[in-house]
Amino acid sequence: MSTRHPPPEFKDHFSGHSAAYARYRPGYPAALYKLLSGLAPRHRLAWDCGTGSGQAAHGLAPYFQQVIATDASASQLAQARPADGMEFRLAPAERSGLADGSVDLVTVAQAIHWFDLDRFFSEAARVLGAGGVLAFWAYSRLEVDAEVDAVIAHYYHDIVGPYWPPERRVVANDYREIRTPFESLEAPEFTARAHWDLASLVGYLGTWSASHRYREATGREPLAEIRDRLREAWGDARKPRDLSWPITLRLCRKPG
Repeated sequence: MSTRHPPPEFKDHFSGHSAAYARYRPGYPAALYKLLSGLAPRHRLAWDCGTGSGQAAHGLAPYFQQVIATDASASQLAQARPADGMEFRLAPAERSGLADGSVDLVTVAQAIHWFDLDRFFSEAARVLGAGGVLAFWAYSRLEVDAEVDAVIAHYYHDIVGPYWPPERRVVANDYREIRTPFESLEAPEFTARAHWDLASLVGYLGTWSASHRYREATGREPLAEIRDRLREAWGDARKPRDLSWPITLRLCRKPG
């Protein structure tokens, strides 16, 4: 793994709880990776940018000869599981260190809103080969049922709402304001799913950047304010329930 330091402008909202982030985040559907593989013009190299603990990189690995996964957070990369055909590097999104035209697919899962978009898109255009594809996606809302959703909405807006970084607005708007650097491709709908007990849901809510910033600013635990309401809405805390997150996917292809 490269040991280069991230740039001074890097906004790190997750290194303080990287282990929890790796543990309490939903996976992405296998059909998403299959789609991306089918769109790529070749299957030599995929670059997963802002990889975090490497979740999307592992999903891409069966389809490509090599996956290079980068992140500007060494703490996040420390949580990544090594695998054959995968290489994890410490590097900012805007300076990958990859060769010109060497990449067939660039992916960004739940991270592009943290990037300097102009610089990142220039970097993606540089490293992508002719006909290469850029794909980025995110989920913004969690769905369980009406009662649980209402408690989570209260937590999102009223308790940690003032502590969301401004970049979060881009996710809440389903990436509609991001203009892709190449011609857009039609993107089907996908949903991330999990089967969790209440403790896992609470762990997930605790990984939110706003939850982290609330703790730093106040010294208090924001989840304590909804503990009783959430337990009542959930029912048996030990019983797993189905959770879903609709995914916003954006796709574009470099001319070739």
